[in-house]
Amino acid sequence: MNEELNNEDIQIVDEEKVSRVRETLPNDELIFDLAELFKVFGDSTRMKIICALLEEELCVGDIACITNSTASAISHQLRVLKQSKLVKYRKEGKTVYYSLDDDHVKQIFEKGREHIEEI
Repeated sequence: MNEELNNEDIQIVDEEKVSRVRETLPNDELIFDLAELFKVFGDSTRMKIICALLEEELCVGDIACITNSTASAISHQLRVLKQSKLVKYRKEGKTVYYSLDDDHVKQIFEKGREHIEEI
């Protein structure tokens, strides 16, 4: 249902505003990338992982215990979070520890939480 509309199908109320806003819109590639990033935040298990990692650097087993999940399920979700550059890891011997990639992840989480809590 993503039909392109003909210009005659659209009633423009304020051409100046429409033109001004169109000029400020990011390109389609950036919009797509943003949508993909926010999809990652759309899973409650991944959000639990992010919450846990806000507090402490953790290994898969610890995250699984905290979230009442299996290690394989957590590993899968961590892979998604790593691919989106939301989580990073370091190895210590055979143990892999995960943490948030940078402060932006914390800021995104906190802004979302603020928005939800004020509703």
